[in-house]
Amino acid sequence: MGQPAHRERAVVVTFCIAIRVNEGVVALSDTRVLRGNEMSTKSKLSMLGDGRGEAVVMTSGLRSVRDKVVARLEDELRAATTPHRRMHELATAYGQVLRTVRTEDEEALNAGGLSFNSHAILAGQFADDDQPVLMHVYPEGNWVEATDDAPYVIIGRTTSGKPILDRLLTVDTPLDRALALAYVAFDATRASATDVDFPVDVAVLGRNRDLFVSRRYTSDDLGTVHDAWLDGLRAALDALPTDWSRPLLTTPEQETP
Repeated sequence: MGQPAHRERAVVVTFCIAIRVNEGVVALSDTRVLRGNEMSTKSKLSMLGDGRGEAVVMTSGLRSVRDKVVARLEDELRAATTPHRRMHELATAYGQVLRTVRTEDEEALNAGGLSFNSHAILAGQFADDDQPVLMHVYPEGNWVEATDDAPYVIIGRTTSGKPILDRLLTVDTPLDRALALAYVAFDATRASATDVDFPVDVAVLGRNRDLFVSRRYTSDDLGTVHDAWLDGLRAALDALPTDWSRPLLTTPEQETP
């Protein structure tokens, strides 16, 4: 009797974040991909465009779904006779392709014990957009746009990075500080999740610029940033007032009359 065929399951258990502030958009994703018991490095950040506009896309969920959707959308963009003028047009096109792939693949995925759970972040600025736009596309193909009072989107491992963003990020945050906050949100997630790690891919689009600037960073590249952030956290903890806790830490014999 033959052995059952081995199926590799590349699962993107991920951390992807994008932030939209008045000065532009920053996007950051880790690169760790799980395949069975193995881990590998592969980009989760891609550029989509038709030669007249550019957007970044980051995804979580099954790698096979992500690759199929992005490849088909790239084909559509190349074949289109009319370019997208607004980011919401691209998000709608992405959602339509995603629904088609879901119709094709969901039954087979479910039969294999996998779920169709592909989330996406789209960010960019096309010709008729007044400012950079950030969107979250759900597995059903519908999307929502980030707003001034909610200027970021995280997909994948979402819980560890949110507190620092909710406390310190506003739409008026300078672009360099927004990028720093994206990093420390990743750093917090990396400290708590073994399946999120360096290298990270980073892309930045300044307001009214046509193209993103992107780069990959290793742990060595950002080691001094990590150390400075950790030292700052320790210093902040040391500086916290502790008068309120003294009654809890002092025994009756130690109390002064």
